[in-house]
Amino acid sequence: MRKKFLHKYREIGRKVAYYRKLRGLTQEELAEKIDVSVSHISKIEAPQASTSFSLDMLFLIAEGLKVDVAAFFNPIEISSPYLRK
Repeated sequence: MRKKFLHKYREIGRKVAYYRKLRGLTQEELAEKIDVSVSHISKIEAPQASTSFSLDMLFLIAEGLKVDVAAFFNPIEISSPYLRK
């Protein structure tokens, strides 16, 4: 990962954690839902993370959280238009 994008990965990780908690899921439940390790979810969400991840992974996470992938690139809104039922 390029150092200049580190803050962007961290911001996406923060949003993953936000939407996961909004859905009432633990890291373990999300990991199981999308068939990845808990460790990988934990590294993505960690505030001081230096983990990069693929677009495929982001699509999987969005699917598991039932949010549009755009939610990870836009400001968090209280009544988010990115949440799916």
